[in-house]
Parts: sequence; structure tokens; C-alpha cells
Amino acid sequence: MDETPSLGNFKLEAKDSTGAGNARAATLTTAHGDIRTPIFMPVGTKATVKAMNNQELIDIGSEVILGNTYHLHVRPGDELIKEMGGLHKFMNWKLPILTDSGGFQVFSLSSLRKITEEGVEFRSHIDGAKLFIGPKESMEIQMNLGSDIIMAFDECPPYPCSEKELESAMDRTYRWLKVCKETMTRKESLLFGIIQGGLSLEHRLKSLEQITSIDLPGYALGGFSVGEPMPMMYELLPKVAPKMPENKPRYLMGVGKPVDILHSINAGIDMFDCVLPTRVARNGKVYTHKGELSIKNLEHKLNEKPLDEDCECYTCKNHSRSYLRHLFLSQEILSARLLTLHNLHFYLDLTRECRAAILENRWDEYYNLKLTQLVSKA
Repeated sequence: MDETPSLGNFKLEAKDSTGAGNARAATLTTAHGDIRTPIFMPVGTKATVKAMNNQELIDIGSEVILGNTYHLHVRPGDELIKEMGGLHKFMNWKLPILTDSGGFQVFSLSSLRKITEEGVEFRSHIDGAKLFIGPKESMEIQMNLGSDIIMAFDECPPYPCSEKELESAMDRTYRWLKVCKETMTRKESLLFGIIQGGLSLEHRLKSLEQITSIDLPGYALGGFSVGEPMPMMYELLPKVAPKMPENKPRYLMGVGKPVDILHSINAGIDMFDCVLPTRVARNGKVYTHKGELSIKNLEHKLNEKPLDEDCECYTCKNHSRSYLRHLFLSQEILSARLLTLHNLHFYLDLTRECRAAILENRWDEYYNLKLTQLVSKA
């Protein structure tokens, strides 16, 4: 008898039973392999994770990466990628890919866009050409890309905003989801809906009820990390995440720092993505098991230690802080590569540690210890 999990199967393997949290470990089956949660997903905006090649991503344990619908639609074009055999073949990535809907990018182009019920008219950030993306178009672009996980097109309200703006974005996101489900016909892809509602518990729960009324393989929380104080997210997540369907993956979009991820896993979130580890690496900032570190600081000039003595990444096993500081100050390309590799390894190692702690029934102890470490300074 064939017991191979079917596409979209979400197997919940363990839940925290040692404390007051909602941490959990699970496995999601996709067309290009399993995703073991909790998981961090490196962001490959333009069909590349900046400064990394595919083998390096695999070597540090990446199980899934992101592609950006808006950027790939604008350049090189989703039709071109489809003609080249889809995003997996185009970039030679054989593991799962999640693509965002383009909604957040359109939100960030606020000075160049106009929102209507049909979708969003905006100007390309490259050449100013007039473009349009709505729920139907977003699905068609993502199906051309051939993503394993396709995100529904949503409207991401800014922070702060009025209650009227919040309700309008939330309700429109729900109406657009219906169009997305009707349009998305690619059987190899999993469609995730996005819950909005800003920092209002009342609106979040209403949006959750709306979005989860449509049966989908997974659900996400959008509209966080848009300028709000993070303690407000910490307070809201434990009241919202546990109310999301238990038998479906829960994805927190665009978050965040290692400490944010730790808080969110404790609240019951399974999946994360963020440009932070790659972006700050290019500016000389790294995360370690003893807190954050800026490699450009003078204190590292004659320091023979690795970035993190508890890290097994290539950078830490082969290079000193002194050498890495020299590369950064010299503006060498290798600096971005080595620091990015370390940061992504750290994020993936963190989620691996979290998963192990949940499976081994020691989450509460691990969570409190790691929280103390992450808020310190290396």
C-alpha cells in the first residue's frame, strides 16, 4: 500500500507541551519536496538569493526559497520564464519555491499606483511603463513561474492607517481571494490565502474568519513588519495564530529578526521569510549565538576569532573577524558573500534548533534560554 503523502499534506508532528506557548513542528508536502517546519525561507527576489549560489543554499540546509512575482513579471517577464521551462528550470533550483503575490511590492510603490476593485494600476520602477496586476493577473503570472506555493493577491494597508482604510483593504483582500481561487488552476501548486487586519485584534479575527472560510492548503498573516513597533506584533500574534486552522501551515510574511522569529514560533507560526539576513550582511551586520555584531567596528581589527564560535558555517570555520573586517572596509565582493552565507546559515540553524526542541519536548527551556542570548550584544 502506497503511503506517500499527497500534495499539500500537512503532517503535524509535535506541539509544545512544556510551557504556555503554541510552538509546533510539522512537514508540508509540495511538488518539489517536503518542507519541515518551523522553517526560514531565504528570499530570492529576482530568481537569485543575493550573493549566494544554489549549492551554497543547499549546503546550509535551505529547503524552500522565495521568488518575487512583481520583480519577475517586470524583468525578465513571466512569459519568458515559462518559455524557459518555469522558474525551477530557469534558475536550476530543484527544491520548493514560494512566490509572493506582488501585493506588498505594489503597496510599497504607493506614489506610483492606483487601487481599484479590479486590481492595481502602477508604474514600473525600472522604466515608468504603465502596468496592471489584479488577482487574476497575479495568479496567471505565478502559474507561468510554476511556483510550488502561490500567494493570493492582497492589499497590504500601511501603518498607521484609519479604521476605514483597514476595513477596505481587509474586505478587498477577501473578495480578491475568491477570484484567485477561481483563476488558479495549476494542480501542482498550493494556493495560500493572506489574512490582513493591521494591529487590530478585532479586524484580524474578522479577516481570519473571512479568509479561512475558503478551504485552502495554507494561510498567511500579511501586513506585519510595515513600520509598527514589534512589541505590538508580539502581543497580537499569540491571540491570532492559534486560531488559524491547526491542520494547515501558518506563514508569517516578511518577518523578521531572529528574536522576532523566536517569538512567532512560540505563538504557533510555522513559516517565515525576510530580506533582513541578506540585506544587513551587505552592510556588515551579522547575527550570532551571542547577539548582533557589526564587523566594521574597530574592536575586530586584530581579532582572530570567527564571527561565532558556536557556528559551523564555512565563514566561521575558515575566516577571522579581522579578515572579514578588512574585506568589508575594502568593499570586496567576497565580504557580501561570506557575511550573507553566515547570516542565512544562522537563521536556518535557528529554525532547525527550534524544530528539534519542539520534537524533543524541551521547547520552553530552549525558548527562554535562546531569547536571552538573542537580545544580548556579541
